[in-house]
Amino acid sequence: MQRFLSVAIAGIGGANCSFTVTPAGNQPPSSSSLNASSSQEAIAFLITWLEKNIDFTQVGAIGHRIVHGLDQTQAVLIDELLLQKLKTILVYDPDHLPGEIGLVELFRKHYPNLPQVACFDTAFHATLPRVARILPLPRRFDRAGIHRYGFHGLSYESLLENLMGIADPGLVRGRLILAHLGGGASITAVRNLRSVDTSMGFTPTGGLMMGTRSGDLDPGALSYLMQHEELSPAAINDLINHESGLIGVSETSSDMQELLKKESTDERAAEAVALFGYQVKKYIGSYTAALSGLDLLAFTGGIGENAAPIRSRICAGLGYLGIELDEERNQRNDVLISAGSGRVPVYVIPADEEKIIAKRTASLLRNSKTDR
Repeated sequence: MQRFLSVAIAGIGGANCSFTVTPAGNQPPSSSSLNASSSQEAIAFLITWLEKNIDFTQVGAIGHRIVHGLDQTQAVLIDELLLQKLKTILVYDPDHLPGEIGLVELFRKHYPNLPQVACFDTAFHATLPRVARILPLPRRFDRAGIHRYGFHGLSYESLLENLMGIADPGLVRGRLILAHLGGGASITAVRNLRSVDTSMGFTPTGGLMMGTRSGDLDPGALSYLMQHEELSPAAINDLINHESGLIGVSETSSDMQELLKKESTDERAAEAVALFGYQVKKYIGSYTAALSGLDLLAFTGGIGENAAPIRSRICAGLGYLGIELDEERNQRNDVLISAGSGRVPVYVIPADEEKIIAKRTASLLRNSKTDR
C-alpha cells in the first residue's frame, strides 16, 4: 500500500492553527497558517482543499479513526445506525467523538455515495481478559457498559506489524510491553499478539499522566473537588483532560522537550518530568508481573520516539528485568536501543496509524464486494 500524500491541521481554535501537506517520498512538507476557530471550519477547509488538489473520482472510500467504539472488535462500514450509537456515548469521550462524528457527517453530505469506514482505537483491546476489563463497581454498572476499554489500539496494531518485520518473530509473539508515549500516553501488555492489559480504561483519561490529562486519580480527590471547590461535572472534565498532567504539574508546558530544557532551573518542570517517568517505570514493572516475564519492550509516540532522556530514565534500574540500554544508540534514537548485555531487546518504532486505517478500510471493502 502506497501513501500519496499526508495532510494535517494542528492548533484548531488557536492563534497558531496551521495546515501542513507532506508529499510522498522524501519531499519536504509545506505549512501555512489557517484561520479555523472550530473543527467544523477545519473540516470544511480540508474538503475544499482536497477537491481542488486531488481527483476525488479516484477515491474509493474514506477511513476514519474513531477513538471510542464500545465493544466493536473490527472495522465496520459507517451507517446511520452506527452514527446514532456513537452519539449516545458522546459523554464517554467529549474531546474526540464529536469531531470524529462531525467529520463523517460532512463527508456524507458532500459525498453521500462514498463508503466510509470506522476503525476503532478500542478494537485492539477487545481481547482483554475479564479480570483486566471489569471495574470494582456494583455489577449493574458493568452490565451498562461501564468497564475498561483501552485506547491507542491502532498505534499498537501498527507497532506490532512493524516489529514483525524487524525483530525476532518468536519474541514478538511472546510477552511484550508497548509504550505509546506522547501528548496522550498509554502502556499495553501483549501476549501472543493479543492485548492482555492496558493502562487507559473506561475513557482515554485514565492510566498514565499525559500532556494535559491527569491519568489515574484517587476518586475521593474528585469527590472532594466537586464538594469543596464546587466544580461541576463539566468543570471536572475540563480539569482532568485539559489542565492536568504535565501542564498541571509544571504550570508552564505540556511539551516534554520544553520541560526537559527547563528542568535544571525550574523545580516544577523537573517534578513533572520525574513523575511521568516514574509512572511509566511502575507500569513496566507491574505488567512484567502480569505477563510472568518480559521478552521485548518497545516505545512509540512523540515522547517515546524522540525523548532519549525519558527512555533512559524509565529504563534505569530495570536491569533485574533484563532491560539495559546502549546510551549511544538511545541518544541517536536508533530502532534498537538495548545493549547486547541486556536480555530484553528494546525498540523505538514510529507508529503509522494512517497505514493501519488504510489497510483495514481496503480489506473491508474487498470483503464486502466478495460477499455480494
